[in-house]
Amino acid sequence: KGQQASPFVLRARRSMDKSGMPWHLRYLGQPEIGDKNRHALVRNCVDIATSDNLTDFLVEMGFRMDHEFVAKGHVFRKGIMKIVVYKIFRILMPGNTDSIEPLSLSYLVELNVVAPAGQDVVSDDMRNFAEQLKPLVHLEKIDPKRLM
Repeated sequence: KGQQASPFVLRARRSMDKSGMPWHLRYLGQPEIGDKNRHALVRNCVDIATSDNLTDFLVEMGFRMDHEFVAKGHVFRKGIMKIVVYKIFRILMPGNTDSIEPLSLSYLVELNVVAPAGQDVVSDDMRNFAEQLKPLVHLEKIDPKRLM
């Protein structure tokens, strides 16, 4: 998070499976206030591959780490839709990803689509896919303000 009055949140992530993989820095904008009947949360997104020293760079820029976790699971693709099924693990000692414990016995299922602005048809596709999973998974639109 940035040190400004309004929180400016960046997400940094990297693969733990293969060494030498680049870090990915993601900015997610505020959710658009729009049609309440829209089936998906819509917001701006900027995703950038970076070098190894990303965390040092962010600290020098005045950002601070808010939380850290390990996600283990699988990524699936269906057209432009990305479906991620994973478990979240808590890191017991900060910075040491060898000592982790699961937060829950449940898996998290996440549907993502990166699309140009004004593509409301994409949210209908996401809803149709979620309907197919309904007997096994309850998918819902998460309000990020509720989590803070």
